[in-house]
Amino acid sequence: MAKTFLITGVSSGFGRALAEAALSDGHTVAGTVRNANDKQAFEALGAGVHAVILDVTNSGAIAPAIADVEHRIGAIDILVNNAGYGHEGILEESSIDDLRRQFEVNVFGAVAMIQAVLPFMRKRRAGHILNITSMGGIITMPGLGYYHGSKFALEGISETLGKEVRDLGIKVTAVEPGSFRTDWAGRSMVRAERSIADYDALIDPIRKRRMEMSGRQVGDPNKAAQAMLKLALSADPPAHLLLGSDAVRLVEDKMKLLQAEFDAWKNVSLSTDVA
Repeated sequence: MAKTFLITGVSSGFGRALAEAALSDGHTVAGTVRNANDKQAFEALGAGVHAVILDVTNSGAIAPAIADVEHRIGAIDILVNNAGYGHEGILEESSIDDLRRQFEVNVFGAVAMIQAVLPFMRKRRAGHILNITSMGGIITMPGLGYYHGSKFALEGISETLGKEVRDLGIKVTAVEPGSFRTDWAGRSMVRAERSIADYDALIDPIRKRRMEMSGRQVGDPNKAAQAMLKLALSADPPAHLLLGSDAVRLVEDKMKLLQAEFDAWKNVSLSTDVA
């Protein structure tokens, strides 16, 4: 049965790949874009395509846009919160405004989309919300503190939301990609200027390698799109889905490290209860 997808950020990357996969499978796709040029380019994909000019940081515009999609295009079966970007920078060198902007796009925008869609999904007792987080919502790397913070936040919100709405017929999945050949580490990434020499030995090689590897990552966005399409249409989707061999490896390593630390300090942890 054909579904109606609403995907944020369809101009490139995972959003564009998933939109194309869904369209090829016979579904209808409403996708958010930032301007008229992107709207024209997206709608050139053909029948079943509907571009919505919307900035997810403009929270006041989101609810009317969702209501218009529901009225003009049809019931939204699947919301995909894909819009986002990465901020790279040592925490001490990155401004508070950088942090606010990262959370405005990656967290607040996603939550505003969810809040606008939920009344319609609750009424129908049906729907699936996919939040594109990252393996960086579980593991961490130096220089990505603001990005990891935003993705950790979206992970927690996503998992909690799933528990709140599961008895209402609504499913929620956090999708956690590893490194894929998108623009994430290239033109889409915001990089803080370097200023503190004490961090040179740590961050300079990491930044250089990240830039050199852009476009050469292990993950194929089109294969990720097929996996997400299968997930979106599943009758029993998971709360979390890792994508990519690097995501699987790094998250498994993180889980082992966490368990080892918990075990090493277990006696201290248990010593804090009331006698």
